[in-house]
Order: sequence, then structure tokens, then C-alpha cells
Amino acid sequence: MDFLKRVLSTVTGIFVFLIICFFGLIILGALFGNDPNEVVKVKPNTVLELRLDFPIKDYAGKVEYDDYPFLNENEKNGLFNIIDAINYAATDDKIKGISIDNNFIDAGISQTKAIRGALLKFKESGKFIVSYSDIYTQKDYYLSSVADTIYINPAGIVEFKGLYSERLYFKDFQEKTGFKMEVVRLGKYKEAVEPFLDSKMSDNNREQITAYLNSLWSEIKKDISISRNLSVEQLNTIADSLLARTPEMAKASSLIDKIGYYDEYMNGIKSAMGIAVNEDIETVTVEDYAQYAATKMHNYSKNKIAVIYAEGEIIYGEGNQNAVGQGTMSKALVEAREDDRVKAIVLRVNSPGGSALASELIWREVELIKQVKPVIVSMGDMATSGGYYISCNADRIIAEPTTVTGSIGVFGILPNGKGLADNMGINAEQVATNKNAVTYSFFEPLNDGQRQFFQESILGTYELFSKRVADGRGISLGDVESVAQGRVWTGADALKNGLVDELGGLDLALQRAAEAAEIEDYQIKELPIFRRNLEEILEKFGLAKTKETILKEELGEENYKLMKEVKAMTQRKGIQLLFPFSTEIK
Repeated sequence: MDFLKRVLSTVTGIFVFLIICFFGLIILGALFGNDPNEVVKVKPNTVLELRLDFPIKDYAGKVEYDDYPFLNENEKNGLFNIIDAINYAATDDKIKGISIDNNFIDAGISQTKAIRGALLKFKESGKFIVSYSDIYTQKDYYLSSVADTIYINPAGIVEFKGLYSERLYFKDFQEKTGFKMEVVRLGKYKEAVEPFLDSKMSDNNREQITAYLNSLWSEIKKDISISRNLSVEQLNTIADSLLARTPEMAKASSLIDKIGYYDEYMNGIKSAMGIAVNEDIETVTVEDYAQYAATKMHNYSKNKIAVIYAEGEIIYGEGNQNAVGQGTMSKALVEAREDDRVKAIVLRVNSPGGSALASELIWREVELIKQVKPVIVSMGDMATSGGYYISCNADRIIAEPTTVTGSIGVFGILPNGKGLADNMGINAEQVATNKNAVTYSFFEPLNDGQRQFFQESILGTYELFSKRVADGRGISLGDVESVAQGRVWTGADALKNGLVDELGGLDLALQRAAEAAEIEDYQIKELPIFRRNLEEILEKFGLAKTKETILKEELGEENYKLMKEVKAMTQRKGIQLLFPFSTEIK
């Protein structure tokens, strides 16, 4: 008995000690942690360092911790924070130029194009932009091609070879394991489920991938052609023959200007600024400068335009910074609608779609807003399927030329483990009170009746989706069908077929929103606000790790992405409005 008492007292003591440590760390973090409002001091003759090797989202996000307001976050490293920083730097006498340095940019093509556009405007100030890298990936070079001078390491690499996309197929895997997916789809281009139905790419899928990759590549080449004074034909020849595969060849092809080491690059900047070689250059990172610029650019107005970000896959539920849930989105849309100071809404969409039900619920909130104030959609890298669904009823839709949009089609998918269970000696038996009580079982294939009901639901969703597009765009159902069938389009092509109204970025969307609201001055209100739980607080202080963090460490980044893709397909419930193939472009 004494032994048991000692054990219990020890366990209790350890538990109390951990609780005290936890709250002690929270208090220390509050007292000595970084103040989110603290900004750097920018000195005269400073170079803005544009190193974009962190994941770039359209919206960095406002995060509030339940019961721990001192941990709230309002970071300024989103896409538009970066663009604002570049814009402000053009007018800041302390900033003499921009250095694009060893990027490995972690952003989409449309995001990269938006930053590139800001850099082009920056050049109008007369300040310099220079670039250096050991390895220029294709997106890195696309961004850096705006620079006045492009350097590369003597042992470096320039990747300039065109775009490609890769898709994995699982039909043979299903047959070997006995684990398969029951699929119903509408739209001949709706190929999100194709990997479960075939072992190779269909002609329709290859057609649409080829079309949209060529459209993206044409836009990239056009921009580089202007900046580097090379014809599109010359750029195609360089890509086809890999004429930039060595620094010497890249220079001979006029893709880069100088071959040199990093210290020589820095000495070149010093020379341009009139600084001695033995002196240090004052630099500021774009993340720090974005915080600094935000304090200087604050423009108070009684009028507000709400910018509401829908970024990530659309899911039924609350949602978070990586997924668009109708819970969080509805709260943001209702808040903007009921705030009399908000005169217009810009819905920034960067989503491959997802849950049909969640998309419809978000669509409804947009429709309610339209009755009292204008709604303008700004499309980012992607606004496909459900992403287009929540966009189609806006007063005006603006997309980047490189936006991927459309994909008006529907599919439903149910995992089936009958073959796998048989192979393992598992048999499932059902007992039901009514004929159709068993609408679906993981351990049985769909029978004809179940499949018919499933198909009816898919057809109903497709017809509703088509009607939403027809009503929102003011066109006939026949016109919708001609651009639907699950096919994706770039923003440039979507403008031609009437799926979008205008090409441009968030700045143009804000301009159109102000015009629609008939206001000249306004302040931006960014939504939604995300909330975090205890597990994330523990991870922040290093006291715990989420399962995603552990899996990334154990599997590696690429294997983790593959596992996540397969898992996501098996977990999607109900009818889906989702981008028809892998979104990664290489």
C-alpha cells in the first residue's frame, strides 16, 4: 500500500510539474517573446533582399489563440504583403535597390507573375534590381528575368526547358491489393478520378493538360521575351535544345549577364552604390521590410473594402489556413455583409475546389452579399471546380492570364475494400430493416441500385453547378455546356470563352470594387480570422509535435506529399467539385 501511495504521489508530482512548466513557458513567451508589432529600423543606403524560399500564400493569415490573446499572430509574409513591400520600397529613399538572391521560390506561377509585375513597376523608380543564384529553377529565372543584371555561379545551373506535369495511376495497384475506389463522374474532362479507372492517361486528359501547359508557357515566354529582348522563337530553341544548361551556354544564349561568385556579386552591388569593397552593405529581408512598410502605408478611411481569402481545398466543416471550410468562410462573409463600413467585397480565390455541399453554402453567402453590396472575385493560381462555383455569381471576375480555372464537372468517389478483405479472410454480413437501408458499405461493391442513386446525385449536382454558372454569368445552359465537361482553362483562355471578365491581379479587383461601390478612398479589411487550439500552442513552444510534422520528418517531403494525395482521395466524402489532376507543375 505504501508503495502504491509513493507511485501515485510521484505521478501526481510529475503531472503538476509539467503543468507548471507549460504555463511558465507561456508567461515567459508573453514577457520575452517577439512583439508581433515590433518592426526593424531601416537605415539609409539599404538593399531590399528578396529571398522567397518560404511557402508563399496569398494570405499570411490572422490567427487568434483561444484564451491566449498574447499569442495572436498577424504575420506580413503573404503574397500581397510582399507586393506592398516592393511597392513601398519604390518610394522609400532609404531603399536603393533590390537583390533577388538564391530564391528557390516556393510559390505558384500566378503568384510569381504577380511579384514579377510589382518588380517591373519598381524599376520605373530608377532603382536597380540585380539577381544572383547558384541554381536558377524555371520559376526563379522567370522572376529574376526582370533584373537589370543577372549573375550565376561559375558552377551553377540554369533550368530552362519548358513545363511538364506528372500524374500517378493506381488501377493496377488496386487490382493487386484488392483495395479500389468506386467512382461516378460527369464531364469527359473530369479526370480527378482517372487514376483509379485506368493505368494510363486518357486522350481527353492529355489534350487539356497540353492546352493549359502551353498557355502557361506562352505567357512565361512572352514576359521573358520582353525583359531579355529575346524573341519567343529564340526562347523555344533554347528550351528545346537545353542551350542554357551551363553558365557559359546560358550567357551565350543571353539568359544571364555575368558569371561570378557571390562575393563578386556583392562587390558589384557595392560598386553601383559607391561603397568601398571592405564596407558592409545594409540589407533588410522582404519579410521584415513588409512589417515595416505596413506601419508606413496604413491609410485610415471610414470606407472599407473587405478582402476575403478562400485558399486551399474546399471542405465541409470549419476549415483552417490550409483548407476552405464553409464554417470559417460563412462567418467572414456574414461579418463583411453586416458591417456598414464595408462598402464592397473582393473574394480572393486560390482553390482547386472540393466539397460540392460546402461550395454551395459559400455560394449562398456570396449571393446574399450581392443583394446589398458589390462582390468582385480575384482569382489567384487556381479557381477550379468548387473554386469556380463560389466565384461564378460575383458581379465581376478578374483572373491572371496564368490562373487555372473552369473545370465545371462533378465526381463522386467511395473507397471499397471488398477485394482486400477477401484476401485477408474477412467477410462482412449486413442485416437491414429496409431494402435500401444499406446505401454503402466499405466491404461490398456498389450494386446496381446503389450506383443508380449515386449517379442521380451526381447528375443533380452537375445540373445545379451548370445553372449557377449560367445564372451568374448571364449565359445559356448550352453555352455553359460548351465550356464545361470538367475542362480546365487558363485565365487567358477563360476570358475568350466568357468564364472571366478581365485579366489582372488583386489591385485591379480592388479598383473595380471601389468603382462599383462609388468610393474614392478606402481601407482594406482582411478576412477570415483563424483560431488555433491547445495542440498547436504546444507545438509552437516545442512541447509537442503534430502528426503531420512527425510524418514529414519520417517520410521526407516528397513521400509525405504522395501519402497525403492518396489519403485525401480516400477520405473525400460525398460529391466533389475538384480540380481534375495533380496541381504540381514542374
